Amino acid sequence: MDIFQKCRDFTEADEARTSGYYPYFTVIHSESDSKVSVDGRELVMLGSNNYLGLTTHPHVRERAAEALAKYGTSCTGSRLLNGNLDIHEELEHRLAAFVGKPSALVFSTGFGTNLGTISAIVGRHDTAVIDKDDHASIYDGCKLSYGKVIRFEHNDIASLEEALVSAIERNGDGGVLVVVDGVFSMEGDIAPLPEMIPLCRRYGARLMVDDAHASGVLGPGGEGTAAHFGVTGDVDIIMGTFSKSFASLGGFIAADAKVIDYIKHNSRPFIFSAAMAPPSVGACLGALDVMESEPEHRLRLWKIVDRMQSEYRRLGFDTGASTTPVIPIILGEERLVFEFWRRLLDAGVFVNPVRPPAVPQGRALLRTSYMATHTDEQMDLVLTAFERIGRELGVIGS
Repeated sequence: MDIFQKCRDFTEADEARTSGYYPYFTVIHSESDSKVSVDGRELVMLGSNNYLGLTTHPHVRERAAEALAKYGTSCTGSRLLNGNLDIHEELEHRLAAFVGKPSALVFSTGFGTNLGTISAIVGRHDTAVIDKDDHASIYDGCKLSYGKVIRFEHNDIASLEEALVSAIERNGDGGVLVVVDGVFSMEGDIAPLPEMIPLCRRYGARLMVDDAHASGVLGPGGEGTAAHFGVTGDVDIIMGTFSKSFASLGGFIAADAKVIDYIKHNSRPFIFSAAMAPPSVGACLGALDVMESEPEHRLRLWKIVDRMQSEYRRLGFDTGASTTPVIPIILGEERLVFEFWRRLLDAGVFVNPVRPPAVPQGRALLRTSYMATHTDEQMDLVLTAFERIGRELGVIGS
C-alpha cells in the first residue's frame, strides 16, 4: 500500500472547513496581546498563554533587541559544540536562583525540554509514573526513553500509590520518576504536591513538575507550583517553558547540579538541537527582570482571574476544578463546543475549542485563559457574550 494513502483518506479537516467549523490555524494580523486582529476584526483574546502580558512590555522587547544586535539571529549550532553563549549561562544562573534550585539548563523549545529531560533520566530498566492528563510532551518523552510507563488517574493520590507499588514490583533495580503538570493546561487545576511528595519518598521515587502554566503565575513571586505549596526543596526537577509568561520561546529545567550535568551530556534532544536563539534568550532575561521588579502584573492577573472564576460559576457554567488563569467551560458534547466557539467568534471573543484526545471523552470544553493586560471593559464584553450564548444554547438557565 502507498504510505501516503492515509493522507488521502484524511478528510476530517476538509469537512470542518467546508462546514465553517474549523477552528485551527487562524491567521492573526497583530501582536499577541489582550486583543488581536483576525480578518479585519478586533477580537478579545482568550486563547493565549501570555499570562503576564509581557509580549508587549517595552523592557522585554528592549532586551530582545539588544541580544539581536549583539549576537545576531541564531547560534547556528548546538550548545555542546559552537552555540554556547554567555547569555545562555546568565539565563540559567538566574532561572536556578528564581525557582530555588542549584542549577538550570535551557532548551530551544518547551516540548523538547520534556522530551530531552525524561528520555535522559528514565533508562531502559526504569519506570516513569505519569498523570493521565499530563501534557503530550511528557508522554512522548516517556516513549523516547524506552523505559516502562505507568499512568495513574488524574490527581488521584490512591491511584498514584497503586502505580508506585506496581512500579517497584516490576522494576527490579531500576528507578522511578513521577512526572506531573503543576497546572494542567486544559482544565487549569493544580497537582496536589503536598500529598504526592510523601508517597514519592516512601517508595523511593523522584518527582518532576512541569510548570509550563505555573511559571510567573503561582508562588509568592511567580516561582511556580512548588513555591506555591512551599515544597520547593522536596521537588527534584522543576521544568518551565518560555512561550507563556516569559513571552519568548524555549524551556528550562532546574535541579541539583549533578542532575543537570548528566542531562547536559546525555540528552539527545538537547545535544542535537541548535541552541536557543539570542533574541529569545534576551526576551527571557527581560521577562525575569519584570517578574522580579514589577509584581503588579501578577497581582493584576489574579484580580482578573478571581473575577472571571466567580462570574462564570455565578452564571451556571461548569469550570471544573480550575483555580488558575486557565478556566475551562466544560460542555461535554463536541458539537455544542464548536457551535459555542463559532458564536463567540462572531461576538468578538477568541477562545480555544478542545476535544478528545486533548481532554477525556465526554469533557469537550472551551479553554479560556487570561492575561494581566486584559481590561475590565474587555471582561464585561466577554461575560455578556458568554451569558447570551449560554442561554441561547441551553447551557445555562435563563
